[in-house]
Amino acid sequence: MLRLQNKWTSHRLAWIYTPWLLALLLLSPAGCAGYQLGNRSLYNPNIRTVYIPVVRNDTFRHELGVQLTEAIQKAVELRTPYKVVANPSADSTLTCRITTETKRTVTEAVTDEPRAVEALVTIELTWTDRRGNLLMENQIVPLGELAFYFVEGVDFVPEAGQSMATAQHQAVERLADQIVGQMEVRW
Repeated sequence: MLRLQNKWTSHRLAWIYTPWLLALLLLSPAGCAGYQLGNRSLYNPNIRTVYIPVVRNDTFRHELGVQLTEAIQKAVELRTPYKVVANPSADSTLTCRITTETKRTVTEAVTDEPRAVEALVTIELTWTDRRGNLLMENQIVPLGELAFYFVEGVDFVPEAGQSMATAQHQAVERLADQIVGQMEVRW
């Protein structure tokens, strides 16, 4: 008799908890519907295409503008879900300008020859959507300013056979990585 009572109790408990378990199973996927997986969750879902015109270069090294344009386009294609297009009516426009390119001697030999030299490249960047709204978010930029400034410095040693061109290429690649890193949506 005792066994029948325990069996009856377990069936009754199963009928009590079954609707709750069923509701939990049906509603649990709905709670995660807004989540995105992969790198898409790091980027603005309203932007699909980016127009990147040739970087304007205010320095005497004219090849830097083309190099930086290519590096940014390649980094955007590789690291983001955005598609780089040649059409100015894209979802967004990333405009960049190289403002300065300098080099300075870090250390000298006894004969006043440079042993280590630093190459610096400074750029000004604006990323806007079709309506002109700023897409990059940064707490450092003062209110009302649309441009962001990036500076990259690379050391090279002429005595070891390193050149200014190699250092500038490294600086351009690092700047492209910094720019793409700033394209992520802030939490």
